[in-house]
Amino acid sequence: MTNISEIAPDVFRISTFFPGFNLQFCQFLVRGEEPLLYHTGMRGLFPVVKDAVATLIDPAKLRWIGFSHFEADECGALNEWMAAAPNALPVCSTVGKMVSVDDFIGSDKTKGMIDNEVLETGSHRFRFLATPQLPHCWEAGFMYEENNGVLFCSDLFHQSGDSTPLTTNDVVGPARKTFIEYQAGPLADYMPYTKKTDAEIKRLAALNPKVIAAMHGSSFEGNGEQALNEYAAMRKELEL
Repeated sequence: MTNISEIAPDVFRISTFFPGFNLQFCQFLVRGEEPLLYHTGMRGLFPVVKDAVATLIDPAKLRWIGFSHFEADECGALNEWMAAAPNALPVCSTVGKMVSVDDFIGSDKTKGMIDNEVLETGSHRFRFLATPQLPHCWEAGFMYEENNGVLFCSDLFHQSGDSTPLTTNDVVGPARKTFIEYQAGPLADYMPYTKKTDAEIKRLAALNPKVIAAMHGSSFEGNGEQALNEYAAMRKELEL
């Protein structure tokens, strides 16, 4: 079952729980003059995500499709979305555009962004932060919606289970538990710890986001700076 929740003004979390994986897959629609979808989900999720988006906007009016890095749950349904929304363009890192995305869509129309570049979509401003290897992949990066203080954090704060859409409770503890569980199975080492990891997470903390929009698990509302600094300490402790 796919659920829709407004986690900030005109920012909607679309979540589908897969019991077999004990995991939620979340996409985020930012409604406005130029609507933006962050994460597409896998190709198999496209019909249900499109139906969910259709309750919020006309899917054909989608303008931007953002994601952190090139992976099925991030952008697997990208081509399906571009067919459904003829004016929609992918937006990701310049590296992602060059090494994967343009080839995947068969076009050079991807908007590749450099570190600290801002995408203005009318009432929303999205700042792009390049973070190679965080959460993973050379082309990785994050988007921060400055007007509402929402950080779209991809796999950071990954929590297993069928979580509540938005919480003010601790999300670092559940993320720590998930890291340890994953390290004991076939998905071990999926989020590398490098000499830059701590500084990159603390750079995100300095934004002091009001909402941290996680792809897997609850989004967090509250002191984003503190949550990210605690997450950085947890990652440093585990070095996973």
